[in-house]
Amino acid sequence: MGVERSGSKIVKFYVPLAFYLIFLLFPFYWMTITTFKSDQELYNLKLDPFFIHSPTINHVVELFTQTIFLRWMANTFFVAIMATAISLAASLLAAYAIQRLRFKTAGPTGVAIFLGYLIPQTILFIPLATIIFKFGLWDSLWALILIYPTFLIPFCTWLLMGYFKSIPKEMEECAMIDGASRIKIFRRIILPLCLPGVLSAGIFCFTLSWNEYLYALSFISTTAKKTVAVGLVTELVRGDVYHWGALMAGALCASVPVALVYSFFVENYVAGMTGALKE
Repeated sequence: MGVERSGSKIVKFYVPLAFYLIFLLFPFYWMTITTFKSDQELYNLKLDPFFIHSPTINHVVELFTQTIFLRWMANTFFVAIMATAISLAASLLAAYAIQRLRFKTAGPTGVAIFLGYLIPQTILFIPLATIIFKFGLWDSLWALILIYPTFLIPFCTWLLMGYFKSIPKEMEECAMIDGASRIKIFRRIILPLCLPGVLSAGIFCFTLSWNEYLYALSFISTTAKKTVAVGLVTELVRGDVYHWGALMAGALCASVPVALVYSFFVENYVAGMTGALKE
């Protein structure tokens, strides 16, 4: 019986998991081998495309010497961190007010905020472009920092509302009896308890800000101010010539920060998403 159960577990669990991992990791494998292949090997259809036959670092050298990749990375870090900070600050206050203060329109307000996340970015592009132009922020990283929270705050508010709901109200009531204010309760009790939810929302904000393409392409035109997602495509695709090696090298390097964030906070991310489902 033990052998049969073990074999059944392998077939039902480990085999599908192996196929899923292969499917999930294959793009990273393909980026890696393309990065270290020579141009001759990339366009030689007679060679096995899944292996490197003549490794080279010329594409990595091209990326760091013929483009301002590090500047793009710095721009992306700045935009992602600032947009994440603004979105988290607004989402925490909004979610706490809706879930804990329970004013008359708290329920409809929460639903309306989440529905705002479902509006496609392409629909908001024209009105946002008008606002950015009037504020004099065109071709500025601050344009992206102010625009990204428009689609980050609604989802993060909804996520944190579900997490706040899992925290017992009795803890706040006891603190109020002892004379603590709402601000003190929020800072001393709520924030430490909802840290997994905050990390989940932060990872979500950082990832979307890091990979966003449409607004970054539309509102930034100066090469030195571009983000990684836009800079790689616009500067390494020249006419009908695709510099695949340098493109894959840039994509691989740009994916490392996000992968590190997930690897360090994956447990808190899962815990935060689990708490959000209670809503």
